Amino acid sequence: MKKLGSKTLALGMVACLSLSACAGKMSGADGYSEIPDPIEGVNRATLQVNEALDKAILEPTARGYRAVTPGFFRTLVSNFLTNLKSPVTIGNQLLQGDLKGAGNATARMVINTLAGFGGILDLADEGGIPHEPEDFGQTLATWGVGDGMYIVLPLLGPSSARDAAGIVVDSYADPLRLYLFNVEDEGLDYARVSATVLSERERLLDVIEDLRKNSFDYYAAIRSAYYQNRQSLIRDEKTSGSAAGPDIPEYDDF
Repeated sequence: MKKLGSKTLALGMVACLSLSACAGKMSGADGYSEIPDPIEGVNRATLQVNEALDKAILEPTARGYRAVTPGFFRTLVSNFLTNLKSPVTIGNQLLQGDLKGAGNATARMVINTLAGFGGILDLADEGGIPHEPEDFGQTLATWGVGDGMYIVLPLLGPSSARDAAGIVVDSYADPLRLYLFNVEDEGLDYARVSATVLSERERLLDVIEDLRKNSFDYYAAIRSAYYQNRQSLIRDEKTSGSAAGPDIPEYDDF
């Protein structure tokens, strides 16, 4: 049971992060080179399956979530879920040698947890300490590991060989996950993963719809958006999205 649960959790975490990771610029005129895509045929087929599942399951669920919950409540949920990821963010900041970033992430966690009612209020951001998403894929990049080839993961969306490996490491090394599995409360962790996926999919509803309608080549637009956004995150450039990136997903993600 635990072995199966761990695999499920890892997939869930990939879904969460890849949802936000796909947002970014869509033109190739900004100096970014394209990520290698030697298995484009397989990736395109996988995207078609992901799209069908998204339209049948995840998108309707996200629209229902938006319909029955006010915007301020959805923001509180997103803030809380982001705060739960703080230990992973701090750990990756330290692995990257970014002591200032680790200090800011720690300050955010302490402020939002203690004064923000467990993280539902992002008081740190209001106080001038914005969220800076960090993951092990970014850490590997700072260590000189290349992207590897572009991959559209079944159910989970766009990634690269490096980033997919990094997401699995993050999910297994997450202190909260380790604690919940140790006390045999795996269900709470599955609920956290599910809530994160739903929250991110709702946030990207309008962006994905616009991308589907207006992209000449939806697959190529997603690939470019994913790669450019990842490069921005690695370089600590400001992006237009919230927790982990701007607004153009990978659906990509379910």
